Amino acid sequence: MSLRRQRVDPDIQNGIVAQEEKTKSPEFVHRESPLTVLIEHSLHIRAIYHIFVVILLVLLCDTVIYDLIERGKINIGVTSVVYGFGDIRRGAKLWLFELTVALAFYPGLKIYAGVRKLIREYTGLCRAWSIVGVLSVIGLETTLVAVPVFDLANKHLALASSVIVTCEMFRFVMKICAVAVACKNRLHDGSTKIPSFSHYLYFLFAPTLIYRDEYPRTKRIRWGVVVFHFLEVTAIIFYNSFLWERFILPYWSDYGKEAKVEAGTVVRGMFACVLPGVISFLCGFYCLLHAWHNAFAEMLKFGDRLFYEDWWTTSRFSSYYRAWNRIVHAWFRDHIYRVLAPRIGRVLSTLIVFLLSAAAHEVILALSFGFFYPVLMIEFGVFGLLMLPLTATSGVRFPKALNLLMWLSFFIGNGLLWSLYAMEYFSRKNCPKYDTDSFFVPKSWSCPEIVLKPNWTFQNPFVIIY
Repeated sequence: MSLRRQRVDPDIQNGIVAQEEKTKSPEFVHRESPLTVLIEHSLHIRAIYHIFVVILLVLLCDTVIYDLIERGKINIGVTSVVYGFGDIRRGAKLWLFELTVALAFYPGLKIYAGVRKLIREYTGLCRAWSIVGVLSVIGLETTLVAVPVFDLANKHLALASSVIVTCEMFRFVMKICAVAVACKNRLHDGSTKIPSFSHYLYFLFAPTLIYRDEYPRTKRIRWGVVVFHFLEVTAIIFYNSFLWERFILPYWSDYGKEAKVEAGTVVRGMFACVLPGVISFLCGFYCLLHAWHNAFAEMLKFGDRLFYEDWWTTSRFSSYYRAWNRIVHAWFRDHIYRVLAPRIGRVLSTLIVFLLSAAAHEVILALSFGFFYPVLMIEFGVFGLLMLPLTATSGVRFPKALNLLMWLSFFIGNGLLWSLYAMEYFSRKNCPKYDTDSFFVPKSWSCPEIVLKPNWTFQNPFVIIY
């Protein structure tokens, strides 16, 4: 008898090998961020970095010239930055409340562990105490979310300050959940001690949402690297301020002051937001996921700095969602997807992860802007979800074309975000106020009225008019 070897598809075989290697290798190892490696070792990427720096300098010069000509004084975007971080004292109080709640979890954990150790011989009491522990964590998490949400919904806080408060709120929620899950089995079998307070405090500020007792640590802190990354964060804040003042305000600051606006003006404004929108998108990614996280990793000697992967080269949306933010993706993978997938299936679990992530982003935007306008939720939770199966196989067969399609979606999507949120923001600011105005109903749908230009004509583009 002759044995026939079964032919295995190379992509499937490589995927199996990669999955086995990922399973065997530790999750946290010493490694640098991809952009750190590329900027240090590739002259081409370093040149692209310098291009973005030059764009920042050009915008700075443009802003200075505009301020001198139009206002007679130099502002260099400080007004927008101060306005965006307005009432920072109130924002600091809300953040301190969130930190206090997060710190209060630890003594609660110690009390729970001590009582459970006393009653571990009584099965019924242990079950009842477990229910009390779960309800206590849920109550703590609910308090952590409810108080800032109620405060921000009751009285609007400046945009940047609100973004910080709401992002930190969700970060602490996920940190507490990660520690509670990590300690669950330890408390049940009593085999391992719960984390010390120093471990818990380190985890609260470490750039990860997955709890481990030990992480790879560097030998020393390079304070020059820390200062450089924080300077990058500051520069990007002003970068976005320049983009706002040079591209958004000229098109949208008067939106709603007139009863009617031509559709062509709106469309032109939307396309004008495409380029600044994608630049802001790239700057936001670099600011948070590279500069900010690397600064804290350096200060805390956190050795694993793979906070993202090379998402910009991918041709499949599934790869993009995994690579864009590995910190949040790892938390959803461990605490949502892997818990639900064996019970309800992979497809439904993926859908729930997308909806939860989209809802969290929408809460941040709604509380920060002061109105509910689910543009990001539709782009992320509807169109983004539909692109998963559409690019699953075509992204492998046509990687260049699909990467081009992904970048096209980034440009159009960010242009729509910048224009639609600006339209709604200035509509609520400039249009007449009514008792029927609602937090959930967009005002830009009714004010101003968008009309077609009555004398639109088309002519032969090849006819030259002198």
